[in-house]
Amino acid sequence: MMHRFIVPLFALVASAGFAMADEIKSGPAIGETTTAFNVKDITGPNAGTSLCYRCQYGARPVACVFTREITPEVSNLIADIDKQVGENKGKNMAAFVVLLTDDADAGAKKLTKLKEEKGIKNTPLTVFDGNAGPEKYQIAKDAAVTVLMWTKGKFQVSHAFAAPKLSEEQVKAVAADTSKILK
Repeated sequence: MMHRFIVPLFALVASAGFAMADEIKSGPAIGETTTAFNVKDITGPNAGTSLCYRCQYGARPVACVFTREITPEVSNLIADIDKQVGENKGKNMAAFVVLLTDDADAGAKKLTKLKEEKGIKNTPLTVFDGNAGPEKYQIAKDAAVTVLMWTKGKFQVSHAFAAPKLSEEQVKAVAADTSKILK
């Protein structure tokens, strides 16, 4: 009789452990200072231009998504963050997405399609030349998605995932963490 309760309990604990194991270490430590890096804007107000959004946004609260792939789950994450930016314009929130790629032209097409399909309007979608990402941002090689959030130039939130197939709960948790930079 006791066996009926232990097996489902073990399965629940094991599945919770696997969900936690999806998150890995990538990016600078909380409290470190952000640094400048250039991207090519594909869909934002500076489309076609290389610039530093980190510099342009200054001390504002910022959410930045580094991704190596545009999957449906990553698209949902970007859409949720874009929605947060729209809802928090009064708090000066900003965001941008950085696609890490060795093929900027193919990446640009994917980002343009993403903007159209998800109606992204508050978050510039950009490409970074190379899979490694900006050196000082320490994007882990095994991180498919790294989300960093900062305010006043200091990192406040960091999430990284080995797989680009994020669960709905992970997407919601990351988007909800924008509240930590809106104080």
